[in-house]
Amino acid sequence: MQAAGPTYVECPRDAWQGLPHVLPTAVKVAHLQSLLDAGFRHLDLGSFVSPRAVPQMADTEKVLEGLNAPDDADLLCIVGNLQGVERAVESGRVTSVGYPLSVNETFQRRNVGRGLADSWQELEAMRSLAVGAGIGLVVYVSMAFGNPYRETWLPSMTAETVVRLRDMGVRRIALADTVGTADAQAVDRVLSRLSNASDLGLHLHARPDAWEQLLEVGLARGVRWVEGALGGVGGCPFAGDDLVGNLPTERVLPWLADRGFGVTGIDSAALATLAEEAKALAVRFG
Repeated sequence: MQAAGPTYVECPRDAWQGLPHVLPTAVKVAHLQSLLDAGFRHLDLGSFVSPRAVPQMADTEKVLEGLNAPDDADLLCIVGNLQGVERAVESGRVTSVGYPLSVNETFQRRNVGRGLADSWQELEAMRSLAVGAGIGLVVYVSMAFGNPYRETWLPSMTAETVVRLRDMGVRRIALADTVGTADAQAVDRVLSRLSNASDLGLHLHARPDAWEQLLEVGLARGVRWVEGALGGVGGCPFAGDDLVGNLPTERVLPWLADRGFGVTGIDSAALATLAEEAKALAVRFG
């Protein structure tokens, strides 16, 4: 019997944001439209942050304006503060915003410029604004499976963060292996401490040959939401390993289908071409 299809989020934003060259707006629009035309319905495609910090995403409003998105598409953009949510709302095209909230104090300060106490406080304001505007909120729990900063990390810390977010009213939470150091045991130790994982996402960064066991554990623990990027392009610049990237969509989707977790609506025949295009964009304009 076919299991219920998971949610798959394609993340060109994560693939593009660390590129040394800025992709032209028209090129981004064309690629994103190709993804929508191929049946992708969950796209992490831009961000509303300081253009000085992430110049690649400075044209997010223009990119959104250029898309012909179907009504059932979820167009998500990352935000780093309340002003980012305000920009997302003003765009009139964003359906969800995503906020990175680290388990780790050091990374939170490096990533969004404020500590955890202030971040939790601002998150409540962001959630209220998003709810009032009728757009979704995704919280990405960064450093969910450990951190490289010699700060204490325990699986219970990630689990407690998830519980606190749920108590706050956040219903879409993705666990992020921010620097690509998670192993299957760490994923299992975190998920085993949560009463329900069916509403949790996994945003993993891994070497090309190191993601299958991680997803196997996630699926076994009930996860039904996976994120990746065609060609495995991108990933966290803090990883310190050039081979660590996003999960390669063109490999992950057939792998899921082989295990009874096929993602419906996506044109599998288009995956190879889209993956080659995604990899070419990473170098074509360099």
